[in-house]
Amino acid sequence: MLIFVKNHTVTNDFYMSEQKFRVESDLIGELQVPIDAYYGVQTQRAINNYKISNTRMCDYPEYIIAMAYVKMAAAAANTELGVLDKKIGDAIVAACKEIVDGKLWDQFPVDMMQGGAGTSVNMNANEVIANRALELMGHQKGEYQFCSPNDHVNCAQSTNDAYPTAFRYTFVRMNKHLEKALRDLIAAFRAKGEEFKDIIKMGRTQLQDAVPMTSGQEFNAFANNLEEELANLNRNAVLLKEINMGGTAIGTGLNAVPGFAELCTKHMSEFTGDSFEKAPDLVEATPDTGAYVSYSAALKRLAVKLSKTCNDLRLMASGPRCGLHEINLPAMAPGSSIMPGKVNPVIPEVTNQVCFKVIGNDTAVCFAAEAGQLQLNVMEPVIAECILESQTWLINAMNTLRTKCVDGITVNAEHCYDMVKNSIGIVTALNPYIGYKNSTKVAKEALQTGRSVYDLVLEHGLMTKEKLDEALDPKAMTASHELLK
Repeated sequence: MLIFVKNHTVTNDFYMSEQKFRVESDLIGELQVPIDAYYGVQTQRAINNYKISNTRMCDYPEYIIAMAYVKMAAAAANTELGVLDKKIGDAIVAACKEIVDGKLWDQFPVDMMQGGAGTSVNMNANEVIANRALELMGHQKGEYQFCSPNDHVNCAQSTNDAYPTAFRYTFVRMNKHLEKALRDLIAAFRAKGEEFKDIIKMGRTQLQDAVPMTSGQEFNAFANNLEEELANLNRNAVLLKEINMGGTAIGTGLNAVPGFAELCTKHMSEFTGDSFEKAPDLVEATPDTGAYVSYSAALKRLAVKLSKTCNDLRLMASGPRCGLHEINLPAMAPGSSIMPGKVNPVIPEVTNQVCFKVIGNDTAVCFAAEAGQLQLNVMEPVIAECILESQTWLINAMNTLRTKCVDGITVNAEHCYDMVKNSIGIVTALNPYIGYKNSTKVAKEALQTGRSVYDLVLEHGLMTKEKLDEALDPKAMTASHELLK
């Protein structure tokens, strides 16, 4: 057990280590904080209160960076407006730049799931930045009379504008990583489309034989289907760049001087290189969660398409003797503890499960967005956690699917062609050559006898072998009727 003793060495019986503490206070009372910690009393209370998800703010570096940019922009605006002493403002900006550059990330230990509408996250940032600014000015941690988490770092702000602005920007930053992972996956499918462009196979509708196609067309279709999601993600990410900085508590701008909202938004754009806009109605923008609902829906749409694609890969790879066995997925792990030789499609399977989680997260986002009341939606922490989790899992899943599955897919070309020759559906491709009546006759006989359409066409003298093989050439079988004239 860890025993807290004011200003004394403390021993952890399990680890046999020593730790010292400083005492800080808030309206609840005094609390001990590790003496070397850059966070303060309100962060420590959050650590004590919220042992919920085991996912902490420091697990999302982009979140920490986004919060640092928000505080940097606010400090720069307040300094320029004469609200903050320049020495203090410059120290806050310098501390924020260090955080953006990767320092002090371990000082953000707050659980992502929390009450208080994000106050603990906001105060975690305020305390870390204040204590680092104090050091830069030559003071000790906790000497808040020289730089206060509330009076200086949080100047002209509330959790209700700083917190959503931070996680909006986090989503924007994460979306760039998501788009890269998606582009890379699309490129992998397109490369397979080129590789398999001359391999003929049977297309299917309702799991029944339909008409011939090439494996290249199938993989290019995967690529094109996913490519649509790049534009959809980008359209919805743009909505996240409208921010409510300067609205403070409920959007009225209490405690912010005139011009702060515009100047803070301007500095956010300058510091980050992304283009932000001040919301036209800050009272409306403060409780509004519409952009999160839309963006989460875009993630869900991507997940639905990605899962369908993985279903197709698993179907095509089914077998090896008693399934479709059209393609081979890279063998990544033994498939069974009891069945020797079994290899499962584990990478598409794990991607499917990620997609299910994203779809579930979207449902949670919808419920949380609906649960807002009056001038604030206090359920924003679960919205932030769900969307960040969905983005992270999708990025990891798409990279894994690409490198451990798609890049290594091979096609069983001869087997695919044999299935085409033995399929009833091949008759449709022969319509332009032997006519509908003869096609119907051949199809009926093939169904009744179990013989192949290929053999029956030859037997009835409807086409020569040379003509039939020419008709079954991939270019002919997958071309439009006009090209066959």
